[in-house]
Amino acid sequence: MVTRALLRDWGLPDPGDSKKSRGRVIVVGGSRRAPGAALLAGEAALRVGAGRLGLVVPRSIDGQLGVTMPEAAVFAMPEDAGDTFDDVVLTELESADAVLLGPGFDDAEQTLATLRRVGSVGVRCLVLDAFALGILSAVPRSELPAALILNPNKEEAAILLGRDLSNDPVADVSEIARRFDAIVNCYGTVATPTGRTWQVKVGGPGLGTSGSGDVLAGAIAGFAARGGEPSRAAVWGSWTHARAGDRLAARTGIGFLAREIATELTPTLAETIG
Repeated sequence: MVTRALLRDWGLPDPGDSKKSRGRVIVVGGSRRAPGAALLAGEAALRVGAGRLGLVVPRSIDGQLGVTMPEAAVFAMPEDAGDTFDDVVLTELESADAVLLGPGFDDAEQTLATLRRVGSVGVRCLVLDAFALGILSAVPRSELPAALILNPNKEEAAILLGRDLSNDPVADVSEIARRFDAIVNCYGTVATPTGRTWQVKVGGPGLGTSGSGDVLAGAIAGFAARGGEPSRAAVWGSWTHARAGDRLAARTGIGFLAREIATELTPTLAETIG
């Protein structure tokens, strides 16, 4: 069971004395239909302490996102699934401490092609969310980095399992972790391929709001970029996201927005580590 005492005992990597020492996150995602997903994920990564942020998004939206989030470096990806990334984007991916792929994507073919491109770069830690989970079974595990974190919701977990979920979330999430040789976080249950599990029991129904999963995925990527082990990054991300929801619900009731969850991550983290 995840508690504040456990997290304080784990601690977090020393932040050092500059943004470079706190890690770089690259978020690969976005679409004309859902440009804000990459923004929510990117803000969450910074809010939990990552030092630098890059957004790799379709060329049709890169300009507007650069204005909306001045803290991020913004890079354009090809609109056509068959085209390759340019050298600047490849360099950014190679140098990132954690790459999050999936928030805001809405085309399966584009997502599959992008995942395979990113996998070929050899990123240090890859976090997959949203559409990237729906097409994951089509990508051989050998094409993806050893450090792989999956952040499915319940519908995506069922897709990964190829069946309906059972009444045993720990068993279900553990099966996904073994099947894909990855760290998996699903609704507060975190599992490793070797059978270790943690359960986050904080959080409430207010978290069930549009964009909340993007914030969660960004928080996990942010903790991973800071240098935490992938399993601990998933636990830290799940706890901080859920506890932020509890804090907001206590103040305002249900009806808060995902962007407010992102903002609440920083004081929640301060509260947790004391």
